[in-house]
Amino acid sequence: MDAENHRERKAPAELISCGFNAAANTEKISKSKRMSHMQFKGERFSLLHSAPFAAVHVAVLGVLFAPLRWWYPLLALTLYGMRMFFVTAGFHRYFSHGTFKTSRVFQFLLAFSAMTSLQKGVLWWAAHHRHHHRFSDLDEDIHSPSLKGFWWSHLGWILNKCYNATRAELVPDLARYPELRWLDRYHMLPGAALGILLFLTGGVGVFLWGFCVSTVMLWHGTFTINSLCHVFCRRRYATTDTSRNSLILSLITLGEGWRNNHHHYMISVRQGFFWWEIDVPFYILRMLSWLHIVWDLKSPPRGLLQAVPAVS
Repeated sequence: MDAENHRERKAPAELISCGFNAAANTEKISKSKRMSHMQFKGERFSLLHSAPFAAVHVAVLGVLFAPLRWWYPLLALTLYGMRMFFVTAGFHRYFSHGTFKTSRVFQFLLAFSAMTSLQKGVLWWAAHHRHHHRFSDLDEDIHSPSLKGFWWSHLGWILNKCYNATRAELVPDLARYPELRWLDRYHMLPGAALGILLFLTGGVGVFLWGFCVSTVMLWHGTFTINSLCHVFCRRRYATTDTSRNSLILSLITLGEGWRNNHHHYMISVRQGFFWWEIDVPFYILRMLSWLHIVWDLKSPPRGLLQAVPAVS
C-alpha cells in the first residue's frame, strides 16, 4: 500500500481520544519546508505513570556516593549488551516481525528477558511497533521525529497515558498465548526481579551499576532508533518513510541502526544486509540456529539488496 493510501486512513481511536487534529497539519508547514507537527491538544502526562522512569534516572546519581569497584562498569555494560540483544532479537525481530521461528519455551524466555529492560510488555511493544511500520512517518505514526520532534519521539510518547494500553488486536498471533498475556499484564515483574536479584547478591553497588545504570543506558540506546535513525545519516533504499542507516547507532544498539535496510525489507532477520554492516543479534541467532534453538531465519531476496536511489 503506497503512502498516499496511508494518508487517507482515519487516525486510530487512540489518537482521536488524545485530541489528535490531523487537519491542522496543513496549516503548520514551516518556511524551511519541514514536515508539519501533529497537534495533541489532549496530551496527558501522569506523574504516577512516569514515576518509575524518573526514579531509575535519579537512582543513577547514587553511583557518585556509593563505593566503586573496577568491575561495576563492566557489569553495567554486560547487562546492557545482554538485554539489548533480547530487546532487538526478541521484542523486535521475533515478536514484532516474526523473522525466525522458535519453541514455545524459548519464546517465553525471549519475552521475559526482553522485559527486564522495563520497556513495558511484550504485546504492548510488538503492537506499537507494528503500528509504526504501518504508518511510518505519516500522520498516524505515534513517534515520528519528523512530525513531533526529537523529545516526543525519544521518550515523550512513552510517558503519555494515551499510549499505555496494549492494542491486542494488532498482535492476535501473540495474544493467543496465555503466558504472553500474563507477562504483558504484569510487565514490571521481570525488571523488578532482576533489580532485586542484583541487590540481594551484590548489594547497593551492584544494584546501582548492574540495574540502574544499565537500564538507563538501555532505554536511551533503544529510544535513539526512534528519535535519530529517521533523521541522520544515509538512505540506501527509497522507502516511503525517512528511515536511515547509521553505523554509530548500530554500534550502540548492536545492529538496530540499519533502519533503512529494515524498512526496505522488514521481515529479514538480518538488518545489516552486507558483511560490513555489524549486526550482533543476527550473528547470535545464526549460532542458535546451529543448535536448533531457532530456525527458519528469513533473509532478504538477493534482488532486493540492489540499492534504489534515495535522497540522503
